[in-house]
Amino acid sequence: MNTRKGFRFAPYEAPDQSPFDKLFDIFQELITHTSGDFDEAIDWLRELDKEYELTDDDYTIEDFIEDLKEKGYIREEFEDGGGEPEEAGEEGDEGNGSGTISITAKMERIIRQRALDQIFGKLKRSGAGNHKTGKSGQGDEHTGDFREYRYGDGLEHISMTESLKNAQVNHGIGSFSLSEEDLVVEDTQYKAQMSTVLMIDISHSMILYGEDRITPAKKVAMALAELITTRYPKDTLDILVFGNDAWPIPIKELPYLKVGPYHTNTVAGLQLAMDMLRRKRNTNKQIFMITDGKPSCLRMPDGTYYKNSVGLDDFIVEKCYNMARQARKLHIPITTFMIAQDPYLMQFIRQFTQANKGKAFFTGLKGLGEMIFEDYENNRRKRLK
Repeated sequence: MNTRKGFRFAPYEAPDQSPFDKLFDIFQELITHTSGDFDEAIDWLRELDKEYELTDDDYTIEDFIEDLKEKGYIREEFEDGGGEPEEAGEEGDEGNGSGTISITAKMERIIRQRALDQIFGKLKRSGAGNHKTGKSGQGDEHTGDFREYRYGDGLEHISMTESLKNAQVNHGIGSFSLSEEDLVVEDTQYKAQMSTVLMIDISHSMILYGEDRITPAKKVAMALAELITTRYPKDTLDILVFGNDAWPIPIKELPYLKVGPYHTNTVAGLQLAMDMLRRKRNTNKQIFMITDGKPSCLRMPDGTYYKNSVGLDDFIVEKCYNMARQARKLHIPITTFMIAQDPYLMQFIRQFTQANKGKAFFTGLKGLGEMIFEDYENNRRKRLK
């Protein structure tokens, strides 16, 4: 053991986890990388088990799978003679057809919570600068109602009086103890609300050159969705993906998001995003766009596609600038998170941002989530004032 500048360094010791919890941590990461493909995730887990001896005779991968079923994280479906899937029923039903295993809605929620913890948990939770302070502040209306604490609630919203009462009722007054289950939050209503559309590029370049760019983008979307639903329930988040075309996806489909053999139709994504926001009643609206490539595709009025992957096509680029200016007229700022570093693409994004009077972040994959979360919080504070 060495000491330096007051710090003590010691060998890392993993927390005391049950065999299930140890495998479950790894499984959550694998199921995200495999876009919800259970069989592929388990195959990877078996390979890791061979290399790192994650299991033993007392607890095997098969035991882990059975525990996943019992805890409601996965479900097994079997096809009847007519090819229709049906839930596994009484013992022995398995012989009626080939079974497939998929994750449940409960597992999807766990994955979103994990993404939130991985990304939002890295921010300085104790620093007032990362969260609203303002005496619960500017823009909050107290309702006088109380509810149980939920992950993501700010410490400034916890009612200590009610929480201490709970602790005494739950644990007695002989030996004081306060746990998360005792915490009570004073509910608030926000006078200002935010409507956000998150655009995710799913063109083929998101998995080119041996770099998985779609998984970090997917994690950011899951974490942002979980943050908004738990901390800002009156805000709205819509998610769309864009390749040759653009289409919305529900939050529950995020774990299954995959890259396709697409070009990049940025214009279609922006058109759809603005159409979504036009229907929102909230005054405050914004677009977040995650992309790594240049715009290379347009859908023409006759339904055909105009594509050009060589350099920056003036026709396509000008259409992008027009969309940026339209969004500006509608008071919709666009924040672009550019995860490519090509100088000519960076110049395009700078001009695009200038046309919209929005913002641009030129970043790799590292720190992408923290940037998006900090920008979301900063934008809310600006609009609450």
